[in-house]
Parts: sequence; structure tokens; C-alpha cells
Amino acid sequence: MKAYFRNMPDFWEGLDALVAEKGIFVDRPKGTRHDRFTDFVYPYDYGYIKNTVSTDGEELDVWIGTAAHHRVTGILNIVDRDKRDTEMKILYNCTLHEMEHIFIINNQMMMSAVMLLREM
Repeated sequence: MKAYFRNMPDFWEGLDALVAEKGIFVDRPKGTRHDRFTDFVYPYDYGYIKNTVSTDGEELDVWIGTAAHHRVTGILNIVDRDKRDTEMKILYNCTLHEMEHIFIINNQMMMSAVMLLREM
């Protein structure tokens, strides 16, 4: 089978343009406790892309890392068995280490995730 997903510049550039146009709002800064799962502390800034709609009916979620390049670095596709839905989460400005950590986080607490990374 041919891998059609290997190089997708239009996809990544489209996400970069969406973030640039709409902007990111951080509603859970690094160090904030989750409101329902109080043992969980956000290790990175977490928020959403303003004025968007994800499959869960809320705005498109985004994890924000500490890399210096200021672009979308990957996506997570999530199955949330608690909420019984799926959604895409954007990884923005993340290092490889941060993306690996976020991937592990999103495969806990009744969630399963797959991750697609942008070629660096």
C-alpha cells in the first residue's frame, strides 16, 4: 500500500493559516489542575483556537509547547470513551519530547490517541 500521508504541505500550511487567522486562547496554563480530574496538572499550556468548532461541538483544542518555530507540529486524533466522542487536538510549537509526552497523556484517563507528526 502506498503511503499517501507522508508529505502533506497543504494540510500543515492550512492549519498554520487557521491558527494565524483565528488565534490561540490559553484557558489552562501550564501548572493548572484539571477541573474534573484534580490529580492531573497540565504540563504545558492548553487552550483552543478561537471561533472554530471541533467534532465535540467545542472549539478546536490545542497543546502549546516551547519550541521556537511557531507553527503546528502535529495533531492527535482522540477517542474519548468517557464522553463517547472523537476529536482532533492540535500540537503547536512543540518539541519532539513534548509531543511524545502529550501523546502519553492523551492515552490515559479513558482516552486513546493516535498522533501524526509534521516533518521537521
